[in-house]
Amino acid sequence: MGVPALAAKSRRPYRLPLHNDKTDTVMKYLRMLFDNFTLALLGVVLIATVLPCSGDGAVYFGWLTNLAIGLLFFLHGAKLSREAIIAGAGHWRLHLLVFSCTFVMFPLLGLAFKPLFVPLVGNELYLGVLYLCALPATVQSAIAFTSLARGNVPAAICSAAASSLLGIFLTPLLVMMLLGASGDTGSGLDAVLKITLQLLVPFVAGQIARRWIGDWVKRNARWLKVVDQGSILLVVYTAFSEAVVTGLWHTVSPQHLAGLFVVCGILLAVVLFGTRVLGKALGFDLEDRITILFAGSKKSLATGVPMAQVLFVGSGIGAMILPLMLFHQIQLMVCAVLAQRYASREQDAEEASAAS
Repeated sequence: MGVPALAAKSRRPYRLPLHNDKTDTVMKYLRMLFDNFTLALLGVVLIATVLPCSGDGAVYFGWLTNLAIGLLFFLHGAKLSREAIIAGAGHWRLHLLVFSCTFVMFPLLGLAFKPLFVPLVGNELYLGVLYLCALPATVQSAIAFTSLARGNVPAAICSAAASSLLGIFLTPLLVMMLLGASGDTGSGLDAVLKITLQLLVPFVAGQIARRWIGDWVKRNARWLKVVDQGSILLVVYTAFSEAVVTGLWHTVSPQHLAGLFVVCGILLAVVLFGTRVLGKALGFDLEDRITILFAGSKKSLATGVPMAQVLFVGSGIGAMILPLMLFHQIQLMVCAVLAQRYASREQDAEEASAAS
């Protein structure tokens, strides 16, 4: 090799090995999966099992929970950017497919798999699985994974936010259709009124207040996240306390808990396969297919836990949200791996193009 060739080679910019970049990204998302909030959820369930609130304490926690739910949805409304929604609103075919996966495919799968699911988890947890199927998509993780996988982020923001808002209206209707007389949801009118007062009104108030507090919300996003998570933990503690007092762990066996892992895994696998096949069959490009995959396969813990507190009366709330809590963690773990695979393929293509 001559001197000019060596000089030219020495002028090439040094790049860290791609393996290190991938490893750093994987570690980052592993830390996200097993974060403090996940551990806090497990801790709250344990505390509610050992030290459940009851009597007057349960009444006080009930009022505090209602206030926390209102605050949670007020902050959801204040954080939701109308500009971001408008930026991705034009892709109506993508949004229609995502909404169909969230509010049609999931419920139909929950019903279709009843002969398989009921023997695995029992009737009580199966109702919780049906409730899980009726919920809207999650916002934060759908956007985060779409961004990591280099999908259509504006469309993901619009689709996930609209799904969350539509869920306030559609989820109570789906719950009444799916659970029917089997679930203790109260009257239809009563459920709609409760959802409107406790979820929709604070959400709309947050959207209106965004004009004045939007910048403050952005500046304080870190500690407001703690408020969000604290509200969810409070609702989980109150719900599981009531369930434990009325004998949740006597009616839910270890075999049914193990079966719940299998049920959540099957449900997620089928939905991920379905969203991928539909996106490809309908002619969407890769970026849109990534968005469909991650926005259409999620279920929202942040919406589902407070909504269960509003929709369900009696002692069955703990069993209703247990499948959701487990599904939430499984979907994060699986989708983190999928997002990294998409990101790695894109990065490998860029490296190959640069080398040529």
